[in-house]
Amino acid sequence: MTAFTGRAAELAELDRLLGATAAQVPAAVISAVSGTAGVGKTALAVHWAHRAAAGFPGGQLYVNLRGYDPGRPVTAAAALAGFLRALGVPGPGIPPGLDERAARYRSLLSGRRVLVVLDNAATAEQVRPLLPGTPGCAVLVTSRGSLAGLVARDGAARLDLDLLPLDEAVALLGELIGERARADPRAAAELARQCARLPLALRVAAELAAARPQVPLADLVAGLAGQQRRLDLLDAGDDPRTAVRAVFSWSCQQLSNQAARMFALLGIHPGPDITTAAAASLAATPETDAGRLLRELARAHLIAEHLPGRYAFHDLLRAYAAEQAHHTGSDTGRREATGRVLDHYLHTAARAALLLNPSKEPVVLAPPRAGAAPEQPADHPQALAWFEAEHQVLLAALALAAESGFDTHAWQLPWAMAPFLQARGHWQEWAATQRTALAAPSSPAQTTTPL
Repeated sequence: MTAFTGRAAELAELDRLLGATAAQVPAAVISAVSGTAGVGKTALAVHWAHRAAAGFPGGQLYVNLRGYDPGRPVTAAAALAGFLRALGVPGPGIPPGLDERAARYRSLLSGRRVLVVLDNAATAEQVRPLLPGTPGCAVLVTSRGSLAGLVARDGAARLDLDLLPLDEAVALLGELIGERARADPRAAAELARQCARLPLALRVAAELAAARPQVPLADLVAGLAGQQRRLDLLDAGDDPRTAVRAVFSWSCQQLSNQAARMFALLGIHPGPDITTAAAASLAATPETDAGRLLRELARAHLIAEHLPGRYAFHDLLRAYAAEQAHHTGSDTGRREATGRVLDHYLHTAARAALLLNPSKEPVVLAPPRAGAAPEQPADHPQALAWFEAEHQVLLAALALAAESGFDTHAWQLPWAMAPFLQARGHWQEWAATQRTALAAPSSPAQTTTPL
């Protein structure tokens, strides 16, 4: 369900700020959209960007800065490397330093009318190096924070995105559910209130209603009300996310047991996304079953297939999945699942590293845990494609290994990632991963020479 409803005033404001004025001022025009998690900041930004595409003949650049993900945010240097590659700079030609990358980026944008979308930013410092320095360009930033520094120092115009007005929330439910919501406006309005008028929760609840066409909408609303009352008792009414958690809980109760287990295990995965093959190792299940379970979760709008074969969470859902992993599983089970998925990435990366650099001195890996099924890239192109796709996941996996006491993974993953990071010019990431390797208690570098 991809319906976009409402936000007419906000879209008109973006038109005013970014559409007509970007070519008329001596520097790039910046608009910062701020609001709470799940309020629809990304949806608004992407919808406006698609609508305004014709106004930016130089194209559009997009990056998810993952400022509020549980792992590390994307650094400005890493985002610039991605932009430079998108602008045609080959990996070895990407400068190693942040300032040099920013200068090259701004030079390439000079004279072009380009829209830059910086999604899910954490701080103004994360954003500032990504700002074009030329008129004609426009920048659309989304963040949960107010980015006051960007407003005060860089002249950004802030657009605060609130919860949907009740009539727009009901209209969105009508688009998502169909005639049943329009035929019972009282129940639709109550459902909107129970979802706290938060677009993310509205979409999850609408999927439940749409999947049960024979159940009166008023009955579904009553069931959600009961779930909210139970969570209110558990939380003593102090958690402002109770309404949203109730929607997620209600949705999870409709899953098969296997899908509910997969959902909880996904809360262990470091992100930012996961493939069917990695999910199979995480859950110790055949890949065909993993694919079926991921599709069930996607149909329930608990995850999204944002690229073919790659699934991602909204971070509110990731947090809820992590809660479920903690409440429904044991410490031993969670650690075994973590070990399986780290084994998956390590063994696949080790094979891919030797395909990229056959002369690289191998290291001895422990066998993968039972249930882990690493992938088997067959040649150099497959190895390179795998690294490109899993680049950010591997960085997150390394951080998870270092933080969770998987010390061998914490030095062997950097060994495996090095050929790719060097070949693609990810110099800062290469240095950072090597520092992690050097710090790992079981690293050979603790007693011998550095890697």
